Amino acid sequence: MNIIDDLKLHYKTGGIVARLIFWNVALFVLPWLLFALLSLLGITIDYIQYVSLSSNPALLLWKPWSLLSYSFFHSGIMHIVFNMIVLNFSGRLFMTYFTSKQLFGLYVLSAIFAGISYILVFYVLNISAPIVGASAAIMAILVATTTYYPLMDLRLLIIGNVKLWHITAVIIIVDLMQLRSENMGGHISHLAGAFFGFIFIKLLQNGTDLSKIVSGVLDFFENLFKKNTSTPFKKVHKNYSKPLERSVSKIITKDKSQQQIDEILDKISQSGYDSLSKEEKEFLFKAGK
Repeated sequence: MNIIDDLKLHYKTGGIVARLIFWNVALFVLPWLLFALLSLLGITIDYIQYVSLSSNPALLLWKPWSLLSYSFFHSGIMHIVFNMIVLNFSGRLFMTYFTSKQLFGLYVLSAIFAGISYILVFYVLNISAPIVGASAAIMAILVATTTYYPLMDLRLLIIGNVKLWHITAVIIIVDLMQLRSENMGGHISHLAGAFFGFIFIKLLQNGTDLSKIVSGVLDFFENLFKKNTSTPFKKVHKNYSKPLERSVSKIITKDKSQQQIDEILDKISQSGYDSLSKEEKEFLFKAGK
C-alpha cells in the first residue's frame, strides 16, 4: 500500500477530526502549488484576498463566503502546522464525549461568530486588516471540552500530569497578553471563539444543541441534491384492452384441442391406429410436436 492509499484510508476511517485536518492542509497546499506554478509563467494572483476575512464590513457584500472560508486557510507553514496539532489534540478530546456532527457544527458556528466579533471590534477601532486561520474554531473546540470536563487528567511530555483547564487557561492568558500585538485581530478572534465554545456547552447542557443548525442546513442541501439526481418521472401507458377475454379464449382453445386428442386416443384404444382418418392422424401428429 503506497502513501496515497494510506491517506485515503486515513481520510475514510479517521473521523471528522482527520477530515478537518485534511481539508485545511489541502486548501493550504493545493492553492500554493497552483499559484506558484502560475507565478513561473508570469501570472501573479493573491488568492488569499478572496478567502480572507476583512474587517471592513462592506467587503462582505462581494465575498460573503469569507465569513467562513477564512477559517480553512492559513498564511504560512508554521501557522498551519501549529493549528493542526492543536486541532488534532482538542478535537480528539472533544470526540470523547460528543458526536462528529456536534464538532463540525461547533467548528463552523464558532468561526462565523469569531469572524463577526473580529469585524465589529476592528470597525469600532477603525482598523482595516484581513484575517485567516482556523485558530478561533480550534479554540472553541478546546474551551468547549474544557467547559464540559475541566478536571480531565493529561500527561504532557517533560511537564508531566496536568489538568485540561490548566492548558486552556495558559492559552487564554497568552491571548489576553498579546491583544496589543501586531496580530491583535487573531487574538480577538481566539477569545471570541473561546467564548462561543463556553456558550455552546452551557446551552447543550440545558438541552439546546446549536450544532443542529449546521446539520439542518447540510441535510437540506443533501436532500435537495438527492431530489435533483433521482430517477425522472416516467409516464406509464396503461393498456385498456381486455386481457381477461384473451386468456379465456386461449383456455377454451386449449380445452377443445385436448378434448379432440382424448377422443382420438379413445378411438385408438378401441379400434387401433389404422382406424383413424387422414385428418385425425395429421392432427395427432401436430399436437405431439
